[in-house]
Formats: sequence, C-alpha cells, structure tokens
Amino acid sequence: MGIFAADFLLWNFEQLLPIALFGLFTVGAWWLLEQLAGGKGRTLQRLEEIKTPKKTASQTLLKEDPLDKVLEKTAVLAKPLEPKSQEELSRLKAKLSYAGFRSEHASRVFLALKFTGLLVGLLLGGAVSLLTYGLQQKGLVTTIATAGGLFYLPDLAIWYLARRRQQQIFLGLPDALDLMVVCVEAGLGLDHAMRKVADEMKTIYPVVAEEFGLANFQIQMGRPRAEVLHELGTRTGVADLRSLAGVLIQAEKFGSSVAQALRVQSDSMRVRRRQLAEEKAAKTAVKLIFPLVLFIFPGIFVVLVGPAAISMMREMFPKMAGG
Repeated sequence: MGIFAADFLLWNFEQLLPIALFGLFTVGAWWLLEQLAGGKGRTLQRLEEIKTPKKTASQTLLKEDPLDKVLEKTAVLAKPLEPKSQEELSRLKAKLSYAGFRSEHASRVFLALKFTGLLVGLLLGGAVSLLTYGLQQKGLVTTIATAGGLFYLPDLAIWYLARRRQQQIFLGLPDALDLMVVCVEAGLGLDHAMRKVADEMKTIYPVVAEEFGLANFQIQMGRPRAEVLHELGTRTGVADLRSLAGVLIQAEKFGSSVAQALRVQSDSMRVRRRQLAEEKAAKTAVKLIFPLVLFIFPGIFVVLVGPAAISMMREMFPKMAGG
C-alpha cells in the first residue's frame, strides 16, 4: 500500500511540475509587464489631477504618454543592445531611415522591440517546451531558437521594408525626372518643380512624392539646397537618387542647365532599368532548368515511357516465366 501511494505521489509530481513551471513563468511575465507599465491607472491619475489642479496647460501638454514611459523603461532594460559608438548609432539610424523611420525615437523603439521579442520568445518558448518536452535538452534548444527568431524578427522586417521602399523609388524616379524636366523647361524653378512632383505623384509613386515633398519642405525652412539634396540622396540608400543629388549640386554650383542635367540623368536611369530587365530575362532560362528537371521531365517521362513499359511487362514476363 505504501509503495502504491509513493508511486501515485511521484506520478502526480511529474504531471504537475510542467504546470507549476508554466504558472511561474506566467506570474513572472505579468510582474515584469506591470513593472514596465508602471505608474497608476488613468482613473487614478485623473482623480489626482482633480484633487490638485495646480498644473498649467503647458505642463499638461508636456505630460508624458504611457506608451513613452513603457518604451523608456524597456529601453533601460535593453541597455546592452544600444550602440557602443557613434558609428554604430549612425549605421542603425541609416538602416531605419532606409525603411522610412526617421523619428528621433525610432532607434529606441527598434531596440525595445528586439528586447521585447527576446523576452517573449524566452517566456513563450520556455512554457511550450516545458509542456511538450519537459526538462530536456530538446526543450532548451527550442526555447533558444524561439527567442532568437523573435529577437531578429524586427531586423528582418526593417530589411524587407527598406528593400521594398528602395524598389519603389528606383521604379518611380525616371517618371519623376521626366515631370521635373517638363516643369523646368516650362519656366519653373527647381524648388517649384520638386513641389509639383510631390503633388502630382502622390497616387502613383507615394514614396517618391514623400521624399521630394520632404526635401522641398526643408528648402522652404531655410536649409541650404546643396545640403538638402545631399541628404535626399543619402537617407534613402538608392544609388540613382544619390547620383541625381550629385548632378543637381554640380549643376547649381557651376551654373549649367538644370533641365539638360535632369534629361541626361533620366535617360541614363531608363537605360539602366532596361538593362536590368534584359539581365533578368537572360537569367530566366537558367532558372527554369531546376523546375523542368524536377517537376516537368519526370511527368513527361512517365507519360511517354509508361505505356511501353506496361506492354513489355505484359508480353515479355509471361513468356520468360513459361520458358
């Protein structure tokens, strides 16, 4: 009887251990989120504001948003992920700028997302691994893989957004230059031509319109045109836009025709785009070899050789057996 009771208790302990560990992980995650959220609820904050109405309107407007508090606390926990030098910080800001995130808080939000992904991966992967594999090495590997995947997920998303944005700029830039040539030859200045491009191409190429609109806004705010054009070429990561900025800076510096420079640049971009299309078309034959060999040729082989093989089996095998 005592042996039976000991086995029963051991069985219950083995069954309840993963559940207890999962509960421990859940309580820990809940406590951490409470610490990150911090502060009091919105209702209590409003009651305190009513009790002590001494804050001015400017102080009320400058009050921090709860999301900013959470990001600030998460950024404090993600301190080891911050760039260690100014060069690394510049590379991080450039990578985020390529994807269209130019806010001063973009790097902090990005690092906070990476840290949150790592934390969620450890908690979620650990809980699932404990329930599935228990305390085994396979469960530890699954937890680490889940945490690593969620940690690098923001990098993958930024890479995809930057690549798609650069592709849109590359495809829409020749049309934008053609419109700028028409505007400049009609008598408009470069600033007004950029504004016209930003207004007319909002529906067709919104990314190009956004970049030219931002550059025009910076020029209107009083920044030097050469500095604005240089920043226009560097913040997108598109080589054609950098070369366009260089051509416009040189044309303005030496007093040459802006319309002629834009026309030459537009023609070179169209030639390059056509060459890229021809290159992709030439690669098509090589890329078709693998699906042909793996999927199409086996089907053709079965259709052509299959009936002959069946006839040979029906005619030859009985005669060979009889002989």
